[in-house]
Amino acid sequence: MNLLQHGAAWALLAAALAACGPAATPSIDAHAAAHSAGTGAATGSARASVLGATLSRPWGLAFLPDGRMLVTQKEGTLVIVRADGSAVEAQVSGVPAVDSGGQGGLLDVTLDPDFASDPWVYLSYAESGDGGAGTALARGRLVGNALADVTVLWRQQPKVRGGNHFGSRIVFRADKTLYLTLGDRGQDSPSSPSAAHTQDPARSLGKVVRLNRDGSIPAGNPAFGTTAVPGLWSTGHRNIQGAALRPGSDELWVTEHGPRGGDELNRVLPGRNYGWPLASYGCPYSRSQSEPGCRPGGGTHAPMFEEPKTTWQPTSIAPSGLVFYSGDRWPEWRGQLFAGALAGASLWRIALDANGAVTVREEVPAVKALGKRIRDVEQGPDGWLYLLSDDGKIVRLER
Repeated sequence: MNLLQHGAAWALLAAALAACGPAATPSIDAHAAAHSAGTGAATGSARASVLGATLSRPWGLAFLPDGRMLVTQKEGTLVIVRADGSAVEAQVSGVPAVDSGGQGGLLDVTLDPDFASDPWVYLSYAESGDGGAGTALARGRLVGNALADVTVLWRQQPKVRGGNHFGSRIVFRADKTLYLTLGDRGQDSPSSPSAAHTQDPARSLGKVVRLNRDGSIPAGNPAFGTTAVPGLWSTGHRNIQGAALRPGSDELWVTEHGPRGGDELNRVLPGRNYGWPLASYGCPYSRSQSEPGCRPGGGTHAPMFEEPKTTWQPTSIAPSGLVFYSGDRWPEWRGQLFAGALAGASLWRIALDANGAVTVREEVPAVKALGKRIRDVEQGPDGWLYLLSDDGKIVRLER
């Protein structure tokens, strides 16, 4: 549903809130099951090499032009890792203070599209303030091993108590504006879904925003009404920790955490509502797994909300990190998605057709065998895939 039709949406919310009992299970359940049954043959030639660098709870990864890696660490440090991944070379000073409680900390990192001529580095992180904590976006120029001219560009509002669901990923578009993904900060529950938090456009909880790289609001964003937080692109998200642009477009794709089951892959379109917490294929944590009878709204999103492209159930994989492959090492994988998994301790390959429908979904055996919680996934300048694991390692996926 397009939120330009905002009044019609609110007229239907009461019905969605009441629809928490059993409902007809849509075809997405069978779709997810079918695509979970891959044999791994297409990814069987890949092997995983654990590199030598030892990190502390790494979260985000960006490659510098010379091949070295910038890596965020949850407790609030930014480090430079050698291009061969063998060791940490330096710690970068000047990083903003972070709130590392719970799931907070120093989160994503990315480079400005014009980094070669003006070396801005962008960071998302959890920030303390009046009322609690929220996600923030800052940037600084990388000068040697320090960030200079550090400026906070954007802050999630309101700040709230609790340590859950900060998101967050930063993705630049071709026009040099950026998407920032934001979690619901744990304010919404599948046990008692309401429209008070993620569904409220006046609060930047559970949203995607589109910003200019100086933090101002670009032209062309969708309208969400006069009370909306500036910059909104989409709403109804729970906790997006994977985000990537489809090659050749500005189309944002994301993976987001469900509650008990119901993790989602979504194509994020402007002005759309992705349902949380009024519709979800996940269930309250008091349940052992996701089943139709305990899903908010019965699970079904359409026609009121956008249906996910695929979901993971009956249990969650906790997806984190997402990349579209565009390299030469695996020509057969070009245009396909690779999604990390925390609880699932794996890497998923996801193929799409021209219309964005999922045609293949399978785990990569070499990564699954490691048993590591995969936090981020990036394509390196050498065409291999690089993964960050929660136990402090960098994994290179190669032939």
